[in-house]
Amino acid sequence: MLRIRGRFWRSVAYLLSTVPVAAVAGVPLGLLGVPWLLLGRRGLDLPQAVFLVLLGAALLAGLGPVVAVPLGAFERHRIAIMDERTIPSSHKPGRGLFGWYREEATWRELVYGILFVTVVPAAYFLFSLYLVLLTVVVTSPLTFGNGEEIALGVVTIHDRSQAWPYALGALVLVPTVPVLIVWLAGAQAFVARILLRGNGLVEVTRSRARLVDTFEAERKRIERDLHDGAQQRLVALTLQLGLARHDLPPGSPAAAAVTAAHEQAKQLMEELRDTIYGIYPQVLTDSGLDAALSELAGRASIPVAVTSTLTARPPTRVETAAYFMVAEALTNVAKHSTATRASVGVRLQGHLLVVEVTDNGRGGADPRGGTGLTGLADRAAASDGRMLLSSPVGGPTVLRLELPCG
Repeated sequence: MLRIRGRFWRSVAYLLSTVPVAAVAGVPLGLLGVPWLLLGRRGLDLPQAVFLVLLGAALLAGLGPVVAVPLGAFERHRIAIMDERTIPSSHKPGRGLFGWYREEATWRELVYGILFVTVVPAAYFLFSLYLVLLTVVVTSPLTFGNGEEIALGVVTIHDRSQAWPYALGALVLVPTVPVLIVWLAGAQAFVARILLRGNGLVEVTRSRARLVDTFEAERKRIERDLHDGAQQRLVALTLQLGLARHDLPPGSPAAAAVTAAHEQAKQLMEELRDTIYGIYPQVLTDSGLDAALSELAGRASIPVAVTSTLTARPPTRVETAAYFMVAEALTNVAKHSTATRASVGVRLQGHLLVVEVTDNGRGGADPRGGTGLTGLADRAAASDGRMLLSSPVGGPTVLRLELPCG
């Protein structure tokens, strides 16, 4: 792509290159829009007008993508004239002609094509009219001939002496020309980037999914290292302290010290086991989400009923996200709701894993209150899902998580 220095000259090049492209694209798109042009004929009755509207819509929907998709591909590269940045395509490779009709990008390109051959020429015409009028008025004192008149809308100039004030006023407006050129080109490029945008959002989502997957893999690695390393050594230390405790004379100072160390080691082992379980529960890997949630409910401080209608295991990333969000939700229930019981429901709804956590607490949960709800919403968003909350004052509180499984 030709490198052009300066915002003004890039804008000029972009506008000038638009003219031949719009002329070429306007021919086929204009032919497809002929039925709509016929609506201006006199004597049309309502059935005829409706037929022409439907025929025009059918032609544009059926044949418009054949013109709009190549136009969009060209425009995504031509826009680099403005800032040396092309627009990546969001079309899936290998889809072919008929695959275009199933892609959202195709219809955005069709909208862009229609605007490109209608609104853009109209805007260019108005700017050209302004430019011509400005030129005529500025040069009128020099080009004014005897017996001539110049009509400027509601004002008519009859001689050269009358032309000078208008010429000076128009001269003041000359600096607006480059400003309008930059604005016109910028507005056109802005619309093009919105309608022809590529897979930037998709790539962000994919990058976020990769980040979540990497985090879960790292969490599993830490859990495995703690389980196979630190926990096993702590178990061996506890056994050695237990043997040393029995070898020492009862009641001796050394026996008391070793007994205290043995108890502390056992307590530390329990804490480490809970920490490992909190990092990544092995039951989630071995038996799936149903079993992991049931075990989580059994360890809760209040009675929790788990209901699941899952017939197949969701993807690992979705299972992991759902488990830890339920764990955090139940922790919030225990800390803030004063509930005496709770329930967890899990089901598949289309391509969504839906998890609902309900409690009979006092309600009034507010994400702005620092109760961990914002963190839950962030977890759901990281998995491309969403969190819904219903918590009227007096309860009950229902927290719903929707995670895509596709």
